[in-house]
Amino acid sequence: MPSLMQTETIAGGTASTELENGTLTLLHGALEKHGSAIAQASSFSVEDVVVTDLLTRIRSDVRVFAIDTGRLPEETLLCADAVAARFHIQIEWFFPQREAVEKLIREQGTHSFRESLEKRHECCGIRKVEPLSRALAGLTAWITGLRRDQNVSRTQLNETEPDLLHGGILKYNPLAAWTAEDVLAYAKSRQLPFHRLYGQGYRSIGCAPCTRAVQPGEDERAGRWWWESSEHKECGLHARH
Repeated sequence: MPSLMQTETIAGGTASTELENGTLTLLHGALEKHGSAIAQASSFSVEDVVVTDLLTRIRSDVRVFAIDTGRLPEETLLCADAVAARFHIQIEWFFPQREAVEKLIREQGTHSFRESLEKRHECCGIRKVEPLSRALAGLTAWITGLRRDQNVSRTQLNETEPDLLHGGILKYNPLAAWTAEDVLAYAKSRQLPFHRLYGQGYRSIGCAPCTRAVQPGEDERAGRWWWESSEHKECGLHARH
């Protein structure tokens, strides 16, 4: 994705009407089917802000939840505030269990996730996966901003699929067929809030210690857990079955 100026909104650009209308149709059907038992998961990436914009064009009372791992960059929280203000929504925040985080750090230190893939998954499990299970409790479906071309681990992504890790509830990935250019064009056309770290070379943003800017020629998720191989660049929130 081209770098973005460090301002509060993305200005200019033209979105694909056909792609946009198809996604709106998918989301309209999802909202009609699930009512208040569907929610969007947001990390406040460009993709997630685009999804929030599409959802609020259909219905003003959409539910959006987020997970604060305790290690989010300040820029993520600033973007969250901008999104809440822009769309007049209240973000439903979920946090890790305090006891589990304290035990992990007390026994393994603050950066055990760098030691092995197993320990990184343990940290993600405590800080992300367990809070997600609580966020999804009582829902019949959830919505993501995932795209197929983000990484090799997502090439088989479907727009709608059962989430077998969470009781078979439906998972909607409305941007599955969108490219980075499609997302940026839509965000520009709607002058959406955006995450300021994009202006510093970041293209996929998670916890601060596990995210860096990408280098020329790298794929957009190369900055996530950069010490691991590309097929491992998932945290468990979006594990493939």
